[in-house]
Amino acid sequence: MATTQLIRGTIYHFPHSTTHYQSDLQSFKDGALLIKDGKIADVGDFSALKAQYADVAVTDYSGKVIIPGLIDTHLHFPQTGIIASYGEQLLTWLDNFTFPAERQFEDADFAATMADAFLTECLKNGTTTGLVYSSVHKVATEALFNAASQRNMLTVAGKVCMDRHCPDWLQDTPESAQRDSADLIDRYHGKGRNYYALTPRFAPTSSSAQMAALGELAQQYDDVFIQTHLSENHDEIAWVKTLYPECEDYLAVYEKYHMVRPRAVYGHCIHLSDSEWQRMAQSGAIASFCPTSNLFLGSGLFEMSKADKFGVPVTLATDVGGGTSFNLLRTLGEAYKICQLRQYNLSALQGFYMLTQGAADCLGLSDKIGNLNPGTDADFVVLNPRFDALTQLRINAESTCEDTLFALTMLGDDRATVATYVAGHPQYQQQEL
Repeated sequence: MATTQLIRGTIYHFPHSTTHYQSDLQSFKDGALLIKDGKIADVGDFSALKAQYADVAVTDYSGKVIIPGLIDTHLHFPQTGIIASYGEQLLTWLDNFTFPAERQFEDADFAATMADAFLTECLKNGTTTGLVYSSVHKVATEALFNAASQRNMLTVAGKVCMDRHCPDWLQDTPESAQRDSADLIDRYHGKGRNYYALTPRFAPTSSSAQMAALGELAQQYDDVFIQTHLSENHDEIAWVKTLYPECEDYLAVYEKYHMVRPRAVYGHCIHLSDSEWQRMAQSGAIASFCPTSNLFLGSGLFEMSKADKFGVPVTLATDVGGGTSFNLLRTLGEAYKICQLRQYNLSALQGFYMLTQGAADCLGLSDKIGNLNPGTDADFVVLNPRFDALTQLRINAESTCEDTLFALTMLGDDRATVATYVAGHPQYQQQEL
């Protein structure tokens, strides 16, 4: 494939950090991206760019929409095969589905096969970057990073750490968790497009000794990410209180072990106190809103208004496999419904921002992903907003960006994904029927 090319289509993105979603959206009805050596070199109207770069080959997606690659901030690759298993609530879901499924990832060949299937599903749904939980097995994390590297995907991932309250055959130790995590950091973090996330599953499955060991790594490697779960379920919260009685609340457990800081991403955050919201904001930590999982497991309804009030950055996530879809646009549609029940108006443009520039910005990665600015990596998705008979009735050539995206959050799925480009190369292309 040519190292320099023009990609033509309707372009939507947010070039900067903003809270003014309507006015700060940049769009080109008949636009183009100039891609050179895996990066975006220019963006603008097609006619102007074609005149300027007359000798560059054109890939023509006229009538299609080009957006930045989507960013999923919380998902579990070992749970790919148990998505849509008959649900229970969180703690029984872990015992009955998650832990037995994750046992298989001790086998490196099985983990490699599942990593390939997982990343294929992400790309098919327009997700180019994920914050991914592996299993407790080091080999599974290696398989995921290796599979992502083959596709040149920007991936943040980590080995799950848990040394109690799970089956014996799925436990590590404080010492092995620290040793394996440190080795994976040295091998993968900042190498190519890989980034590491320290990943205690959640406070109940890590002893104080393990949390302290991971906290030492958090201090030693202050640029790695941290990912875990926080206040997803009432029974979980009560359990944490019995396990860490010296801590005033759930967030305080992570604070005690130096894990609440910028680049720390907390899945769910449904039942936080005002004090926890305030401390999250002061620390620069991030809340990951997982609407389909929260509904499926009956965990509760996230409060966007509280996040707004206290200034906590919020991203969106599928939380596969408790979540029920790899498709982030469909996930945004479920977030809209939860916000409706909470009397919060979540616009399509705000949601689109949360999936792209907003996520990249709060993760400290907006110089690489989340937008279509010159100089960034050429991760983008080509969508067909009129992919079936119903969407052809609902969406027309005059539909606005906001209206088109909103309709896709309610009606869309992977059939809308025409192509997903990673660093300028199409890593997924829809097959003609």
